Amino acid sequence: MQKRATFRNLWLASAFIAPQLLLVFVFFYWPTAQAAYWAVTLEPAFGGGNQFVGLENFRAVFADANYWASVGASLLFAVGCTAVAVGAALVLALFADRGLRGHRLYRFTFFLPYAVPAAAVGLTFRFIFSPDAGLLAGINHVVPGLWNPALDGNDAFVLVLLGQSWKMIGYNFVFLLAALQNLPRTTIEAAAMDGAGVLRRMWDLQVPLLTPTLFFLLMVNITDSFVDSFALIDVTTHGGPARATMLMVYKIYLDGFESKDYSLAAAQSMVLMALIIGLTVIQFRVVERRVHYR
Repeated sequence: MQKRATFRNLWLASAFIAPQLLLVFVFFYWPTAQAAYWAVTLEPAFGGGNQFVGLENFRAVFADANYWASVGASLLFAVGCTAVAVGAALVLALFADRGLRGHRLYRFTFFLPYAVPAAAVGLTFRFIFSPDAGLLAGINHVVPGLWNPALDGNDAFVLVLLGQSWKMIGYNFVFLLAALQNLPRTTIEAAAMDGAGVLRRMWDLQVPLLTPTLFFLLMVNITDSFVDSFALIDVTTHGGPARATMLMVYKIYLDGFESKDYSLAAAQSMVLMALIIGLTVIQFRVVERRVHYR
């Protein structure tokens, strides 16, 4: 029976955890409490006393058709980005794990997108996919108007979705490759001796054993798509055209910092936080049941 270790010096333990607790309080709990306070009060644009209004800010949010459009766009954006980023990273990790010639260079190259700031990714994709001078300009010369993110909302949505997905591929690749390298080689070698091909071993053995890592990346990517897409949207589309890329996080910014409606923005931020928490709970309740930890 293993004896449980105890730490008797409470003052020293408190000194070690105090900086972390302070950071969590200052940068998470305090802003969250402040946003909750603003969400139930009327915050003047240029300061002054707050007036308690109860749930009026939430009623105004839920009565806004543009807000529901941003919720739908955010959900579609999160699902699309997660599917593309995780799927592409899984394919890259499966083939990089085979140790083909130049695999070390591939591993380094595939991770690089995650090191690029979101604003730089947006600026790069904006120029690459420009309808006049970008990569697709030649296609527009053959078929005029086929690609124009400045005017077509679907094109703009695809543009930001690809940019967000490209940025997260490197992050997902690192976790998936590390998980693949920790899989028991004896099982895979036994399948190869039984005549299972490369693709069969990947699909029937490696992918099912990766479900804990895939579940973790699913949660991370969905959350990141909701909260870390602001810089990309701000640089590329500014929420347009015709609100096609107006995600929830960008609408919060416009209402809070452009329109100076802090209370409405605070109410939207609380709804966004509740939505992310709800999606996380659903994933644990539904998706985790299909995860194999052993």
